[in-house]
Amino acid sequence: MGKKHTFKEWMIAVRPWSFPASGMPVIVTLAYLFWAGHQIEWGYGIWALVNIIVFHAAGNTWSDWFDFRKKVDAGDTFGARTITSGMFTPGEIMKLSVCLLAVAVAGGIGLFLLTGWPLLWIGLGGLACALLYPFLKYVAAGDFVILSAYSILPAAGTSYAAAGEIDWSVLWIAIPVGLITVAILHINNLRDISTDRRAEISTIAMKLGGRASVFLYDFEILFPFFWVFGCALGNIFPWWTLAVFLSAFPALQNVRASIRYGKAGNEAIADLDEKTARLQLLFSLIFALSFFAAAFITPPLA
Repeated sequence: MGKKHTFKEWMIAVRPWSFPASGMPVIVTLAYLFWAGHQIEWGYGIWALVNIIVFHAAGNTWSDWFDFRKKVDAGDTFGARTITSGMFTPGEIMKLSVCLLAVAVAGGIGLFLLTGWPLLWIGLGGLACALLYPFLKYVAAGDFVILSAYSILPAAGTSYAAAGEIDWSVLWIAIPVGLITVAILHINNLRDISTDRRAEISTIAMKLGGRASVFLYDFEILFPFFWVFGCALGNIFPWWTLAVFLSAFPALQNVRASIRYGKAGNEAIADLDEKTARLQLLFSLIFALSFFAAAFITPPLA
């Protein structure tokens, strides 16, 4: 009989702290569509939110199983240690991943049947990202997959599911949210350069090296603020969205920590992936709330 696991252990296995990366693009998209004057089917929007989080959990466990199998994760690696610590066996993580994926696929099919064909193609794109991510991240393409899976596809899919059409203007909000999400992966890869090199895989952080990788990370978490400011200045966003600058302080703290990498090494950025996830959550929540506030106070521009 296999070992019985606690609820806390199952939560550790799916890494819920990472869920804002997938959930917040949906929430911000719904807020943007509401401000833009679309008639929102909120039930479908919430369905899309839950479904992408389940997909994300499936992707997390699938990636952990694959990393262990390819010897990318070992006893001395950072990040998820659900298998390397002995908490779960590889078989248990694989079964969990398959179950989560089955639930997500079933949910996606149900939403597609209630909406239309465009959602099927978007969903298949998301499924491909989840399944192929472990392969693509080994050849320095993981950052691009994350930008697609947790930014562009969720924004387009949520638009179609909740508003009945793909309003491509949602990409204006997908870019800043998506860049901070990519930064979570990038800083994780910077921290793991030595163990990834041992496993003979390639990431953008490895190709750029430490100094350039720090610069890229800082760009990914600071440029979203300038993007929102530019969009507000260009009347693409309401001025209320400048409230995202309330999250600038933790962003600058993260920049300060990343700069210390040159002298302190991994010690300086050991938990920066989790701090970046919290930044993404804070930035996105304020971003979404600003659209809701503007919808009640300032009408959208034609």
